[in-house]
Amino acid sequence: MELANDLPNLIESRKLRDLVHKMPVLSTHLLNSPQELRLAHLALGFITMGYVWQEGQHAPAKILPRALAVPYWVVSRRLGLPAVLTYADSVLSNWKLRDPSKNMDLVISLPGGGSCRGFFLVSLLVEMAASSGIKGTLEVMHAVENKDPASVNRGLLDLTASLKKMKEIFKLMKLTVCGLYYFRWRDNPMLPEGLVYEGVSNEPVLLSGGSAAQSTAIQCFDALLGIQHDNESGAFLTRMRDYMPPAHRQLIETLSDCPSLRDFILSCANPDLKQAFNDCVLALEDLRTYHVSAVTKYIVVPANRAQETGHSDRGAGDKLDATGTGGSSLLVFLKSVRDTTPTLNDFLLHYVF
Repeated sequence: MELANDLPNLIESRKLRDLVHKMPVLSTHLLNSPQELRLAHLALGFITMGYVWQEGQHAPAKILPRALAVPYWVVSRRLGLPAVLTYADSVLSNWKLRDPSKNMDLVISLPGGGSCRGFFLVSLLVEMAASSGIKGTLEVMHAVENKDPASVNRGLLDLTASLKKMKEIFKLMKLTVCGLYYFRWRDNPMLPEGLVYEGVSNEPVLLSGGSAAQSTAIQCFDALLGIQHDNESGAFLTRMRDYMPPAHRQLIETLSDCPSLRDFILSCANPDLKQAFNDCVLALEDLRTYHVSAVTKYIVVPANRAQETGHSDRGAGDKLDATGTGGSSLLVFLKSVRDTTPTLNDFLLHYVF
């Protein structure tokens, strides 16, 4: 925790690797509660990212020392998570109350100052806004099973309001480079073979990094509304579930296996219910459209500009226009999942309304 709490300074001064090499191999047997394990996963994940990418993307470490690799691997196995920094770590587990007024701060950060802090905290606020949508999703799921149109309508209204609130909070984020593209050793040309976890495996391990595609909330909303993405984007989203906590993964699978909401709406012939569904799909499409524009404005354009002028920070501008933190083709992926959403909406407008 001493290393994790001083991570921005240790990375910028390039002292982190030397200190990691002096670490003992810490035992994990005293970690018992889920909170302790999640904190350990968070700290080990951030230290690992700092260690691997301390010298920038053109000089990554190819071997993770035993002192990090062994406890990280054991903790990950106990949590059912991969041994890499995930969205569940950097966003869902990475906050604390700064003072009695309930202002929040990060537990662990990276170089980048307020921009990096803002990225993680606004992401957390978006997830908090999604919580009422998750409640609405569960209400709809149970209402469909019980054939209760009124409750389905109420749940859809809650989900729509949640999606609109998510978009408004998302507007607070002014995305920056912040080194977030470093979060992976799969589909990364700087570590094409992956990362060796010393004391765990003699062969390199390929793992994707933390990505908003690992947000359980959005995938739950897709599952409820019956939105299916094309082969490549759909396969990537499915793979991202492996980076979610097991209970989150199970919720998406449960929603996917539930009776079809669309079929239920077709059977009801209820104009208000149909409108509620349509409004919900439009709100999800609108959120994804804003995501595309925000990424273009705050990541792709500045990264390309930095690359053109040669002022990228240790290679910070390289390849950001092409690849996201999880290893996806960034704009191609975002536009694909966005465009799939109105396709379903157009289908329903034609056949349902």
